Amino acid sequence: MADLSDFQHPRFARMYVDASVVSDRRGAREHRIRLLAGLEGRVIEIGAGNGRNFAHYPKTVTEVVAVEPEATLRRFAATEAASAPVPVSVVAGHAEDLPGEPHAFDAAVVSLVLCSVPSLPAALAEIARVLKPGGHLRFYEHVRSPNPMIGLFEDAITPVWRRVAGGCRPNRDTLGAIGRAGFVVDEIERFGFSPQPLVPAFSHLIGRAHLHSPG
Repeated sequence: MADLSDFQHPRFARMYVDASVVSDRRGAREHRIRLLAGLEGRVIEIGAGNGRNFAHYPKTVTEVVAVEPEATLRRFAATEAASAPVPVSVVAGHAEDLPGEPHAFDAAVVSLVLCSVPSLPAALAEIARVLKPGGHLRFYEHVRSPNPMIGLFEDAITPVWRRVAGGCRPNRDTLGAIGRAGFVVDEIERFGFSPQPLVPAFSHLIGRAHLHSPG
């Protein structure tokens, strides 16, 4: 299993902080608002980055435990947490080894992070572990394009891209992995989005799912 030293990308993190501001201006802010609307209770946010979601949590959320492995991003997230409208605690950790006992959270949030976790099945299994039975997963992710030619291009660039972009893999079938992990998708929105000038519109998803309870 990975440890925190595997997630330290300070140069990329500093670039990401600036890029996230631009991305929010280009529409990601509205995506985040839709992602978090209607959440209630105790929430775990996995891969919280520099805390761009914190300002948009509704007052019906009683607590957010924000998990971030990268030290530079975690410092920025702690600053954002101080002015959040709900209580937010920023903690060191990663998706494959989450803090919390089983069934500790009402909901989990992942935002542009499942592309970069070392093992998507392991991360989703951990999310399922810490959620209450029937708990909710909110996800906002970029995924492999449904266009065959673009998808093949994303496959080709992934080995290099992940080295320069903090482990990001642009060709993941994240929606399929969510279903295979035992979640039932309740709502899905697919759209193209260009997060930066001169960057093509990548395929994105915003969705809601709940953890299937056997029986």
